[in-house]
Amino acid sequence: MLTAMFLAALILITVHSQETEETITYTQCTDGYEWDPVRQRCKDIDECEIVPDACKGGMKCVNHYGGYLCLPRTAQIIVNEREEAAAESTSGRNNVIRRTPADPQRAPPNPTHQIQCAAGYEQSDHNVCQDIDECATGTHNCRADQVCVNLRGSFSCQCPPGYQKRGDQCVDIDECTLPPYCHHRCVNTPGSYYCQCNAGFQLASNNHTCVDINECDANNPCAQQCYNILGSFICQCNPGFELSSDRINCEDTDECRTSSYICQYQCVNEPGKFSCVCPEGYQVVGGRTCQDINECETTNECREDEICWNYHGGFRCYPRNPCQEPYILTSENRCVCPVSNAICRELPYSVVYKYMSIRSDRTVPSDIFQIQATTIYPNTINTFRIKSGNENGEFYLRQTSAVSAMLVLVKSLSGPREHIVDLEMLTVNSLNYRTSSVLRLTIIVGPYAF
Repeated sequence: MLTAMFLAALILITVHSQETEETITYTQCTDGYEWDPVRQRCKDIDECEIVPDACKGGMKCVNHYGGYLCLPRTAQIIVNEREEAAAESTSGRNNVIRRTPADPQRAPPNPTHQIQCAAGYEQSDHNVCQDIDECATGTHNCRADQVCVNLRGSFSCQCPPGYQKRGDQCVDIDECTLPPYCHHRCVNTPGSYYCQCNAGFQLASNNHTCVDINECDANNPCAQQCYNILGSFICQCNPGFELSSDRINCEDTDECRTSSYICQYQCVNEPGKFSCVCPEGYQVVGGRTCQDINECETTNECREDEICWNYHGGFRCYPRNPCQEPYILTSENRCVCPVSNAICRELPYSVVYKYMSIRSDRTVPSDIFQIQATTIYPNTINTFRIKSGNENGEFYLRQTSAVSAMLVLVKSLSGPREHIVDLEMLTVNSLNYRTSSVLRLTIIVGPYAF
């Protein structure tokens, strides 16, 4: 069916005269064909090459006998070369001119004589009619904003690519209003368009699709850690740092400002971390806690006649023999006043020296020391009292049994300081026997609450 569309009938043109008749024959090709002087036959014109933008809407142009087809790009074309040759051989017009020698209008049989050609054609050097290229000769009447396209025997005024005719004028085609050519954004330009991508994307090689930019690989903008996400990126900081207001740089986290309880004593901020320090006499345990150093075990600086007593945050040296006249040392820390000495009759029979340490600002009330009789006599009564060292009322002595009492701290003490408290036990019986003994308690209050 397609072949029949492009087969043309032969047309004979005859010129008669009154004298002897002769015939001159010449050939013209139908539309879509042109004369091939070498092969002496009409050959097909490839409109897909000479007609700009022959097919629209993404269709592909397929040249065919005497014309062209616009087909989908996925279509498969099978060309029958025999049919094409047959179409070319039958696409001409055999024009026969019969003239007599006496006719002044007749063209002589010599082929170099001028022949009559149709409008839009002219005689060639081979004495055949050939198309006049009006676009090349400038004999067209196309506007300055139009493109001249030569046709067989004529010409056509077409709009440049990206433009369409509206009346006699060419107006820009807004490709951005057509089906989406661009992945993200379309920008129309005179006669064309281009695609743009959203932030964080870039055009692919096809100039239409947008692909994600991996900012972390291209040019890591983050000060420390970078994580790419679709269309953007996020920055994170190493432990001990936090993102600044620009969400890119990292600032040191001052852990010491976040909590006042992060260290037991003092917090020292460092780039990306912190450390805890303890005062003199203490050491850091577990990274944050301060533990007392027992200087009596590590650096005992006491003399031979002294004993070392460790307390919270330090140590002190006390005499090994604390006894003062008329007392004499009978055992460790126990001094006795001999009954043979008349002075001893008015003095406590024994004085025992004890040492203890407490932390500063200890909660009150708090039981801190228990005093107890070491020798129990039958039919006796024991009473307990604070003999000295409680002028400010920091202590209270509570009797817990017939032979013991508990020293209670009732006012908080702040260190470093030393308190010496004399605790007296008075023993009497029904025979008016009366004796007493003293426990001299040295209380060392540390400088800190730990």
